[in-house]
Amino acid sequence: MKKILSYALLFLFLGVGATAQTISAAGNSPVPGISKDRIAKIDMMLEEAIKAEEVPGVVAMVVKDGKIVYHSAKGFADVAGGKKMEKNSIFRIASQTKAITSTAILMLYEEGKIQLDDPISKYIPEFANPQVLASFRYADTSYTSKPSTKVITIRHLLTHTSGLGYGVIDGDERMKMIYHKAGVMDLFTTEKITIGESVKRLAKLPLHHEPGAKFTYSEGLDVLGYLVEIISGKPFDVFLKERIFDPLGMNDTRFYLNDAQGDRLVEVHTYQGGKWKAYPVTFYDPAYPKSGAKTFFSGGAGLSSTAEDYAKFLQMYLNGGIYNGVRLLSPLTIQTAMKNQVGDLWNGDKHYGLAFGVVTAKGVAQGGQGSEGTFDWGGYFNTQYFADPNHKVIGLLFKQTSGAGKGDQTAWKFRQMLFSAVE
Repeated sequence: MKKILSYALLFLFLGVGATAQTISAAGNSPVPGISKDRIAKIDMMLEEAIKAEEVPGVVAMVVKDGKIVYHSAKGFADVAGGKKMEKNSIFRIASQTKAITSTAILMLYEEGKIQLDDPISKYIPEFANPQVLASFRYADTSYTSKPSTKVITIRHLLTHTSGLGYGVIDGDERMKMIYHKAGVMDLFTTEKITIGESVKRLAKLPLHHEPGAKFTYSEGLDVLGYLVEIISGKPFDVFLKERIFDPLGMNDTRFYLNDAQGDRLVEVHTYQGGKWKAYPVTFYDPAYPKSGAKTFFSGGAGLSSTAEDYAKFLQMYLNGGIYNGVRLLSPLTIQTAMKNQVGDLWNGDKHYGLAFGVVTAKGVAQGGQGSEGTFDWGGYFNTQYFADPNHKVIGLLFKQTSGAGKGDQTAWKFRQMLFSAVE
């Protein structure tokens, strides 16, 4: 049965019997396979969430067979300024950057430039002889470490099993302190630093655990962004623009925005004192996509985008790696990327591949997540996406909030209601 399912999924990703679809409006014609009435109920749910101030604003999109069957902007992009949300509003997509960086790595893999199980030290020598944290002294943040018995590979970095951590959002307070003291840059910044500089600092620090031993969400994708620079000989932002964004027509997906794009950037909001307010400067400045040094191309969290731009990226995957007549990936590479790459380090409703979380049979049984093989992820500021290769359905729900909220339940409702609309 498993073998039959594998062949069926490969058939879907190959796009056998179908043409590669591009994102376009459905117009007034109904799109077979999805209920117009049930999509209308999703619209009502989002309207109610805005009225109840569960969220300050949202852009939602549903795509079926390459046709946009729902695209709506609701609420405010800037509550204090009274600026309405627009369909082309730009959002900080944070960890949704990871799948794009992974795609860049897979493109280099297809060109024979790298192998997935290459030690990263082959390209970034600073990662030679990795060490694992052994003891830590809170009084002065000093620590001891022991040699790792395994090296960090590209596959480990793609799958968050390298043992690296994530500094300021790390679950281990010791790692937060170690990363901060070393000057490792996490996530996003307005400061003048490059990923190469930050990655080289990171390479000197101890690991959470032996590579391959656990799943630990990490800055591995920043390391891989720097690897793209080394292999391609181009700045990471230039590589992404030339090889992914331009071919897909993702003209509003960038690490840093020009003035016109900056005007469309949604404010990061937090709910305090009975109303939505602009999120203050904390360990990062929310203005990072449009101000500051603009030199840090974070492969794990740095991009900003629109719902429609990201839908094009996901449609490329549903098309088996091709979009608008340009092939970015082989369908066989996509099949590899969707397979379970972390074994039983994840067990439950999803497994983790090389770029996405992927819904398992248990996830189907749990309900509300799509069919087996549906892939997904989200971002720090409450953006989310999922794509079902069996039904050729894409869902995107983009918000921009952080910190305190007001009982927002739109994420699970949107996904559950959307898959209930599939006929």
